[in-house]
Amino acid sequence: MSGFPAFVEELLAGLGPIAIKRMFGGAGVYAGPVIFGLIIDETLYLKTDEALRAELEAAGSEPWVYVMPRGPRAGQAASMGYWRMPETALDDPDEAVAWARKAVAVGQAAAAARPKRKRTP
Repeated sequence: MSGFPAFVEELLAGLGPIAIKRMFGGAGVYAGPVIFGLIIDETLYLKTDEALRAELEAAGSEPWVYVMPRGPRAGQAASMGYWRMPETALDDPDEAVAWARKAVAVGQAAAAARPKRKRTP
């Protein structure tokens, strides 16, 4: 991985401790146990819900879209609800942290909405 994850850590320092973990050819960006972002091809994408998606779209952002490599949907475009951090925020840590806080809230809401797994002894 390039130096971009280190840039993201520095950019989002005002958010508090974050972790960046490799996954699927990119990396997940976490605040505690909550994933709120992805780094793909040196681009930071934020987890969205309908409201945050609309805000990001109004700010000129675009969704992360990928092409399914195989299976019945091979060749089709798909999206997972992550939108690019607005370009202006990449030069403004305060703006970046404000967007990231919204994405963390989305991630926390999504985690809270998931059914709890029952652990078997």
